[in-house]
Formats: sequence, structure tokens, C-alpha cells
Amino acid sequence: MKVIEKIQSLQEGKVVFSFEFFPPKTEDGVDNLFERMDRMVAHNPSFCDITWGAGGSTADLTLDIANKMQNIICVETMMHLTCTNMPIEKIDHALQTIKSNGIQNVLALRGDPPHGQDKFVQVEGGFSCALDLVKHIRSKYGDYFGITVAGYPEAHPDAIGNYGVATPEAYQNDLAYLKRKVDAGADLIVTQLFYDTDIFLKFVNDCRQIGINCPIVPGIMPINNYKGFLRMTGFCKTKIPAEITAALEAIKDNEELSKPMEFTLEQKCANLGLIEESKISRSLPWRRLQMFFVLKKMFVQYFANDGRSNRPKSYITRTIGWDQYPYGRWGDSRNPSYGALTDHQFMRPRARDKKLQEEWATPLNSIDDIQEKFKSYCLGKLRSSPWSELDSLQPETKIIHEQLGKINLKGFLTINSQPAVNGERSDSPSVEPMVSQLTVFVVKAGAVFALNLFKLGCLQEKLDALVNKCKPLSSITYIAVNKKGNLISNIGTTDVNAVTWGVFPAKEIVQPTVVDPASFMVWKDEAFEIWSKAWAALYPEGDPSKKLLEEVQSSYYLVSLVDNDYIGSDVFAVFGDL
Repeated sequence: MKVIEKIQSLQEGKVVFSFEFFPPKTEDGVDNLFERMDRMVAHNPSFCDITWGAGGSTADLTLDIANKMQNIICVETMMHLTCTNMPIEKIDHALQTIKSNGIQNVLALRGDPPHGQDKFVQVEGGFSCALDLVKHIRSKYGDYFGITVAGYPEAHPDAIGNYGVATPEAYQNDLAYLKRKVDAGADLIVTQLFYDTDIFLKFVNDCRQIGINCPIVPGIMPINNYKGFLRMTGFCKTKIPAEITAALEAIKDNEELSKPMEFTLEQKCANLGLIEESKISRSLPWRRLQMFFVLKKMFVQYFANDGRSNRPKSYITRTIGWDQYPYGRWGDSRNPSYGALTDHQFMRPRARDKKLQEEWATPLNSIDDIQEKFKSYCLGKLRSSPWSELDSLQPETKIIHEQLGKINLKGFLTINSQPAVNGERSDSPSVEPMVSQLTVFVVKAGAVFALNLFKLGCLQEKLDALVNKCKPLSSITYIAVNKKGNLISNIGTTDVNAVTWGVFPAKEIVQPTVVDPASFMVWKDEAFEIWSKAWAALYPEGDPSKKLLEEVQSSYYLVSLVDNDYIGSDVFAVFGDL
């Protein structure tokens, strides 16, 4: 059944709501997804979405999940479909597949730029925009599909300027384009996330004024994680009302006050009156045995063909029967609570461009000036950083800020670092941010442990000297990679290094922060792109400072170095005479 038909048949006063899911990247993640999905579908959403991986990266898996959602979970399914890296034959394959599986709903999107690019690029034989996709679906498949398109209450992010607001002309052009999508055959609009209801109501009224009369469904992203909230709103260029900013800033580092952020989506829906509190399925320490083992079997072959089934099993995988993700994400990149790494959309615009402009867009005449800039940040003279959306150094990093300042002057540009911690009380102000990472705890009466961790950039000659100093020190592990992907490491590709953990009464030991080569190799794309997109972009074209930063980007290595002796080793001595 089409979603639009469901909406049109609703009784007056009835509220429509839906849930959106993204494809996991592991076999265990699919198993976990379907358990969550089955529990949430029990609340009778009108439909559920499954997203299309960035650039079609999860195309086959998305198609498989959509089939199981529609025909085994038995919820009306809407599949996202984008134009990114999708020639017409691939688009038709996707549409024909879901049609054969009885799915009638498609969310037609242009999609984000291909990985590593600033702007959307039309693939040869593909479409350049969602309008073309809508036209194609209607012309080839007639009225079979219900077509949904995206609406942007604040205008599309591409139309929003550097100060976070679209000009009146850009906003009106975006509305006119939305009307063209509706006129071409779209029968439903789902909006971009927003946090200012007045903006949404104005958007709906503006749509009606120009003849857009189809239903407009507001897209809502609950705030579950402070950093994730900043990243997503920065990427979407979403306006955040002052009262929300003030409320979040006041509790962002306070674990006890932040607990409302950890309510489940079900609880939030209950608070809104969308579902009944009594029908929320409470988490059990074991998995409910329904269809999950059947579904898991169906996906084994997909992941076996993908080469992922040969990966070593982590602790979390070995205890997969436990309900293990009630509070958030932790673990390494193989953890099924992660989505596909390429879906995290790393190279997103920073939300603090004005502060960066003031502090980082000063003339740079040599590498010495760059080193001085990093040193100033470590010593608290600068509050912003292109590599972080947080306001200045975290308290635990200030423990070693003077040593970090000296390291930067030696040519090792520290992007992110933490000190060694040996059983520090969890209520100590210096380690409280670390405690906030241990999201499963409800008390602070425990101990925090951490390893010295450095994420830094340096030239290969500096890296070679560092590696030579580390060779006789068995406690030190490192991973280094340049922009081209050349890797230098003394750990295996599947090794995982826990760098922060906590011990609390009546709790399992938890390791919220780990270093592993797989996620490091993905993060390196963001780290290198920030040199140009978040820092060099602050300068005009042709500026010598811009050129210098681009040279650093192309010639430096990104390094992750961990000292596994958190009790007796002095890792700073390694940098002493380099």
C-alpha cells in the first residue's frame, strides 16, 4: 500500500508517525537491527524508512533489508533511493527489485556528493537531481510507486550561506524547485530535520501559497548525543534556537543532568502520546526468540560474499545474545552498533566557522607558524580548532597541555591527545569528560583508566625518527598513514587497542574508546580533508597561507600513537630529542 493512501485514509485527529533505519555494516548488526525493528514496529507506525548508503555503498543490503521489512516484519516500507553513483540501469534494478517484492514506496533523493568530493557529480548515464529521478519513476512505472521527496524548511544546505541563512531569493528558488518535484509526480514531502517549529510552520504556509498541496511530514531527529547533535546540525546547517543551545550547553558535560538525552526513542514517543507507555518492551538480558535467527541466516550469505564473516569476533560479538546497545555506541569499527563507516559522512562543515576565522585565518609564512598555532591551542590561547567542535581543550587533556605544546614545536602537530590515567576517581573534575564517555553507568563511584594517546601529524622524516625511538619500547603501538593511503604500523589490521575503560560497582568493565586500523583508515579521510576544507578554505584563492596548508596536507602523515603502559612509562621522553 502507498504511504500517501494511508495518510489520506486517516481519521481526523489521528497522528502519523514513522521510524527510519539505516543499514548496518555487519551480519551481527543486521541481527540487532531486526530485533530493534520488530520491537518498534509493534507500536504501529504508519510506515518505516530504510536509507540508501552514501553513493550506493549499501545498495544490495538495503534492497534485502527492505524486502524483509515489508514481507517478514510486515511494516509498510519506504526505501530511499539516491542518484549518487547510480546510472539508470542500477536505478531500474533497484526499482524493479522492490516492485517484485511488493514495495510501493520510494523516497527519491539526489544524494550527497560522492565520498571525498565537495559537490555532487552526475555519474555518466545517471541523473543530476531528484527531479529527474521523480520524472523517470513516473514515466517508466506509472502510478505503481508512491513517491516521496525531501523538503527543506530552511532551504537546501547548498543554498544556505556561510552565516547559516539562505537569502530570500535562494529560499524562494528552493521552494519553486520543490513544487517542480511535486508537479512531476511526487505525492508526499518529508522535511529535513529542524528544531524551530516556527520555521516549519512558515515553510508549510509558503508551500501552500505557491500551490504545493500534498501532505508535508516533519522530519524529527531526537537529541540523543551532544556531539552527534552538533555534527548533524552543522552538516545540515540547521538553525538551533537559543533556548535549546543554552539548555544543552548547561548539561553537556554533566552525566547526571544529561541522562534525559539517553531516553530511548520509544520513551520519547510515549512522552509525546504517540505510543502507550505500557506497551514499551523493556530490555531483557537475553534476546527474545522470534524470527531473528531465521533473519540472521538469510543474511549470512550476503556477508560471507562480502568477506566480512572472516573477521575475528570481539567480546561484544561473542555475547551477541545479550541486549547490549540500550544507551549508545562503543567499541571498534566492527561493532554492529556502528553503521557503515562510509555512511558517517565525515567531511561535514563545521558549525563554528566564525570563531575559526578569527583564530585560525591569520597569515602563515612557514611551518613554524603552523606549529605555533597548534601550540597556542594546546596552551589554551585559542578556543577553537578545525579538528574539533568542542570549545577548547577538555579538562583531562589540560593535564598534559604543556608537554603537548613542546611536542608541537618539534614538528608533531597534535590533533587529539589524552593522558595516562591509573585508577583516578570517576568524580574527579579532571577525568569527568572521560566518565561521560562511559555512557552505561548510572553512578560515579568508580575508577577510570586510560592510556596515553596521541593523534598527530608529521613529515615522514619525523615519523621515521619516531618509529626508530619506539622500536625498543614494546608498550608503544602506532598506526600512520598519509593522504595517499600508505600505511606504516606495528599492529595487525584486525587488532583493537582499548585506550579508555572504567571499573564501577556491580558493572562490567567498559571500554568506550578504542583504536583500530579499520576506523583509523576511514577517519584519515576526514583528518586530511580538514586541512583544506576547514582551514585552508578560510583563506582566499591564491593566498600563500592556503598554499602552505595544502602542501602540509599532501606531505604529512597522520599518526595514532598509544603507550600501553599507563603506570610507569614516560612516553613524552620519546619525543625528547627528536
